[in-house]
Amino acid sequence: MTQPGAPRSHGLPLPSITLEEVEDRSPPQPEGFLRLVRRRMRARYPDGSSSEPFVYDEVDRQSLDATVVAAHFVDAGGRRQVFLRSALRPPAYLRAKARGAIATLGPREGLWELPAGLIEAHELSAEGLVESARRELWEETGLAVDREALRMLGESSFPSPGVIAERHVFFEVEVDPTSQREPPLDGSPLERFGSVRAVALDDALALCRDGGIEDAKTELGLRRLEERYR
Repeated sequence: MTQPGAPRSHGLPLPSITLEEVEDRSPPQPEGFLRLVRRRMRARYPDGSSSEPFVYDEVDRQSLDATVVAAHFVDAGGRRQVFLRSALRPPAYLRAKARGAIATLGPREGLWELPAGLIEAHELSAEGLVESARRELWEETGLAVDREALRMLGESSFPSPGVIAERHVFFEVEVDPTSQREPPLDGSPLERFGSVRAVALDDALALCRDGGIEDAKTELGLRRLEERYR
């Protein structure tokens, strides 16, 4: 398993296609959480040819990547339990039903997710990734763990590479559920009155299959956890 910050290798070769930035057309914007990046660029192909210039938009933010943490334990009956937290996501909550490809899937009042959060500027290192995971787990669930107890859960992944360059870095940690305290949270109005629940891992995976858990990073983390401890 690759350690945080280690070089990555690709077992499946990709076509040798590169991109060249021709012009940065990003509009001036007031300060905010997100910013629009608009580039005019050109693709260069393996045969030496190039595409016509085209414009591509992406979203950027100051804190780009995030850690995702699967905190788990084995109960008295021998079933592995995993902690989930409720999350209210404005884009999902305000989603227009009429714009969906599946007409019956409209807004969502909330989502069940693995604890996760952005990696701060001072955490941009191999050691910082672990600290970010430890901090987010404490803030969102009230579970305090030692840094040494956290283990990476597979490689990082791009949740939406066509829109943002964000990577998710996955961790897992076995916890003592009796040590849980009231989560301090991060001060966001969206986190107040949220719920933290321990759910049997096989039940959580069934919810993924049945549409009860719709957050992609959570399903990926749960499946990786099941694969590790099966």
